[in-house]
Amino acid sequence: MQSLVLIAQLILCLALGLILAKHIPSMIEKLAFKILPYFTYVLLFAIAMEFAQVLEHIHGLGQILMPAISLATATSLGAFFSSYLLFKYLGFQPMQGKISTDLFVDSLKNISYAFIALLLGYLSAAGLQHLDIHLSVNTWYLLLVFMFIIGLDLAYSPLSRSWLNWRVLLVPISCVIGSLAGALFCALFISEISLKDLIMLSQGYGFYSMSGIVVSELKNPTLGSIALINDLFREIVAIIFMYLMGWRYPRSAISSAGATAMDVTLPMIKQACGNEFIPHAMVSGLVLSILAPILVSILTTL
Repeated sequence: MQSLVLIAQLILCLALGLILAKHIPSMIEKLAFKILPYFTYVLLFAIAMEFAQVLEHIHGLGQILMPAISLATATSLGAFFSSYLLFKYLGFQPMQGKISTDLFVDSLKNISYAFIALLLGYLSAAGLQHLDIHLSVNTWYLLLVFMFIIGLDLAYSPLSRSWLNWRVLLVPISCVIGSLAGALFCALFISEISLKDLIMLSQGYGFYSMSGIVVSELKNPTLGSIALINDLFREIVAIIFMYLMGWRYPRSAISSAGATAMDVTLPMIKQACGNEFIPHAMVSGLVLSILAPILVSILTTL
């Protein structure tokens, strides 16, 4: 029952943001949009503080890193090849394009900021523990605020009904199917995590600021740590795919980008794939950003 209440809270905050977007005072709206780019780092800082104690009780960081990186790689590859095979079957040909090194470096900087926020949070928690200062950080309430702001942002996303055709929707569908396939593949050699939990972890789609908190709250902090690192590395893999293959296989690269397609990797999609694929990125990112907290929350309760 408690899990259902938490899931309802996530959906309600997202829905409130969508509904109230054009009815709240413009000053509050502008403030929300100003803090949105930085709120993720606040969340990551808080998450790292919350997970610091958990990491102390884990014998070997490899217990978290190896499964997380393996799952991130497998699900990203699964999403890429799922989309590639599907669109090849439908007769779509590879594209031509290019991407700049500067844009790739800028995207990697954004990822590095996320890791810096995690490191600062962990070091802050360690420092407080050394000084015997006990500070309680509730990341769940931060996540609810974040979901509300995401709702505000989505309400102003430049989406058109004409974008919602079946070909565009195949991109996020491929991501879901490919992520599931990646989880099933990982089950062959990751024995310390159950198949049910691997499937649940695979449905974060790179939405790391959400998955770590939700999984930690509804399952346990150890799986929450794996969820966070898994989705962080999914974002890194997405950037690499976009740089290496986005110009040639745009739909597949967008599928591997998961929920990041409408934010972090969108500039690369615009340059590597061209403006004609922005609808694919926006729709795919939107669909997966909405699906991720719902599916992860539901799968944790099964």
